[in-house]
Amino acid sequence: MTSPTAQTSLSTHVLDAARGKPAADLEVVLSRMNEQVAAAHTDSDGRIRWDAPLDAGDYRLHFATGAWFASAGRETFYPAVDLHVTIGAGHTHVALLLSPFAYTTYKGS
Repeated sequence: MTSPTAQTSLSTHVLDAARGKPAADLEVVLSRMNEQVAAAHTDSDGRIRWDAPLDAGDYRLHFATGAWFASAGRETFYPAVDLHVTIGAGHTHVALLLSPFAYTTYKGS
């Protein structure tokens, strides 16, 4: 008998820390085991919520920061930010505070 796989959901919130504003229209690709699961752009508040059930496990969030900064005519040191996270049952929130030459991330609620 196999046990059921834990289901989870995931969200992210990206803030432009240098300007004190949400990072709207930033492309984020969600992958698991090197397979793309989903791709989306942040909304006007810098948020994405993936409501489709996901299996618990290890995932990668790829933030296309280089293209996002370039679209605003801004230079950046980071052409992309890749965050590797382990998500469990329930909901997981990943926050990213972004500036052209630094970033900070944390697990939110």
